[in-house]
Amino acid sequence: MAALNLATVEIKALVPARDFELCKQFYAAAGFTMAFSSEELAYFHYGGCSFLLQNFFVKELAENFVMHLLVENVDHWHEHITAQNLLERFGVKVGMPEDRPWAMRDFTFLDPSGVLWRIAQNIPRAEVP
Repeated sequence: MAALNLATVEIKALVPARDFELCKQFYAAAGFTMAFSSEELAYFHYGGCSFLLQNFFVKELAENFVMHLLVENVDHWHEHITAQNLLERFGVKVGMPEDRPWAMRDFTFLDPSGVLWRIAQNIPRAEVP
């Protein structure tokens, strides 16, 4: 039997949006490029990472939805996100970077719909005494 070619190309999350237009503005302000938009979907990317913003909202889904973005330098990303004044412009929360016991340094922010973003970088695992 010949081996199957199961090469993958991409995986995308479909992120819910309570106010689709506001969320598109938010993600553009956060630094993502909107490459496509229709009445139902908007395609955002930064480098090789992407997601689809959908004009669909269920409160319980949005408030339990988490996006995880792995980056090379989380502190630079935190500086970038805070420099965009997202709190003042969109009323969202942005946390401070912290080292986590699972060998990552990360910070979190909420989008206008309540979707939690965790921006992280890998760090050396702490030695256990």
